[in-house]
Amino acid sequence: MNWEQIYSHAKEWVNDAGAKIRLSFDKTLNIQTKSNANDLVTNMDKEIEQFFISKIREVYPDHKIMGEEGFGDTLGSLDGIVWLIDPIDGTMNFIHQQRNFAISLGVYENGVGKIGLIYDVVHDELYHASRGNGAYLNDKPLVPIKETPVKESIIALNATWVMENHRIDHNLMIPLVRDARGTRSYGSAALEMVFVAAGRVDAYLSMRLSPWDVAAGAVIIEELGGIVTNLRGEHLNFLSQDSLFAAKPGLHQSILKDYLKEGKW
Repeated sequence: MNWEQIYSHAKEWVNDAGAKIRLSFDKTLNIQTKSNANDLVTNMDKEIEQFFISKIREVYPDHKIMGEEGFGDTLGSLDGIVWLIDPIDGTMNFIHQQRNFAISLGVYENGVGKIGLIYDVVHDELYHASRGNGAYLNDKPLVPIKETPVKESIIALNATWVMENHRIDHNLMIPLVRDARGTRSYGSAALEMVFVAAGRVDAYLSMRLSPWDVAAGAVIIEELGGIVTNLRGEHLNFLSQDSLFAAKPGLHQSILKDYLKEGKW
């Protein structure tokens, strides 16, 4: 398998997709809802996913595709080569802010992450990695992730999880938020994961994400020595929704042990 060629094609297609999104900024979006009134999708989400699928099908017809908008394959396993695509991660931000969103593209072989690309379209920042070959921001190598104690950490965390909700006991999160140096929320799982990779935040927690939200970011973070699991400390299941906990080494273990061990995630 020519992974350098796949990597090159993926970067080319992500850049082309970003250009298409930038051209849409002065046009009227067709906005629809999915599972609820705040789960939004636009015509651009659908068009960008279909763009990727057409390219992949043309060049790699034997590869499988899992996409957020449902234009890919229905998969019962991750056997073979699978592309996991989120055409616009952070659609609400895309609609309301025209920033703080990203294209997320992961390529896996038999369940193992081989390539990850996350493109911050507005800032023209492409975070990318191929397994065993380092991770980059555009052409600049990202440095390996170093340990940080909780008291000196900035944690990406949606405020929803620190107030009463139906997914978790929010009281378990309060001590972590209290002890950390600060918290942030950006509204895009892909960006929050690459911010961990780039050292802009030290950890990212979420209670419920889909495989295409996290597949690319997991490759990039792990390539730099970070740790990506669910909130139980288990390997992610890229066939279903799960919680997510991405963090620097050391910090990941200490948060699991000291803050999350009592949780029913």
